[in-house]
Amino acid sequence: MSTFPADKVVVKDRNSDLSLPLSKKLLLSNPEDDVSRGGLYINLREFVCGWGAAFINIAVTFPVSKLIFRQMIHNVGVSNAFGQLSNEGFYFLYRGILPPLCQKTITLSLMFGIYEECRRPLMAMQVPPLLAKSSAAIIAGSVEVIIMPLERVQTLLQDQRYNRSFKNTHHAFRVIASSYGIAEFYRGLVPILIRNGGANVCFFVARDELMALSPANSSWWGKTTHQFVSGAVIGAVTSTIFYPLNVVKVHIQSKLGGEYQSLLSAFVEIVRERGGASLYRGVHLNYTRAFFSWGIINASYEFLKKLW
Repeated sequence: MSTFPADKVVVKDRNSDLSLPLSKKLLLSNPEDDVSRGGLYINLREFVCGWGAAFINIAVTFPVSKLIFRQMIHNVGVSNAFGQLSNEGFYFLYRGILPPLCQKTITLSLMFGIYEECRRPLMAMQVPPLLAKSSAAIIAGSVEVIIMPLERVQTLLQDQRYNRSFKNTHHAFRVIASSYGIAEFYRGLVPILIRNGGANVCFFVARDELMALSPANSSWWGKTTHQFVSGAVIGAVTSTIFYPLNVVKVHIQSKLGGEYQSLLSAFVEIVRERGGASLYRGVHLNYTRAFFSWGIINASYEFLKKLW
């Protein structure tokens, strides 16, 4: 009987991997080959790299995000919002980081992973590229709402009016669920759906176009710089376009209990009480944060994909 060295793999034919366990297929299958055969392929790399890119980003940008949030909720300038955070101290500066850390890592994992899993079969069915990418991006944005409760709790924990109401993330979840019900976690669902779908379409369509402009023979530093700038520009522009939706979403979610406010009602209330300019209060900090945030995300994502 002949034997083979332990480090050798004998492949009988293209379908010889059918006898492998699913976990092996997830890691060994080639996505393009799998689609061409009509098989099931789950691209774990996209999910994992999206998660890692989000973790790196949140660790760097959380304090700036909190500064922007204070401007949104209290309709104050940068110096006033900065003074609030300075007076509260370092402990409260990172108070509420767990929800966005969990939310963003899961969100970007789903965003990149679901997008790729939807785009690939649509392209294989000869759907026009723009339609395939847009449809996949909207589906990914809709799936992301499953972690909306984390965004809801984050809003409350970052509002100083609730500093004494909730001790931490776990306590906030317990109090809201027991006192207000599960539906309270989904207050502000409509603006989030619109924001997620629209922003995802802008990001993925523009990202592919800009990434295609990268010189094929450039150095790793040149490619990384191009990836950072591409993600940064797209992120800054997209976040500015959808910024008023975020302001309306925060306004809706800053209330705990009581009647549920519609998107249109919240928009009218903000304009009537604060003026139209308040819809862009803090936008300069937001696009600055988005520029660096999405630059970090895009560059980190591509870097992690190379390590996979």
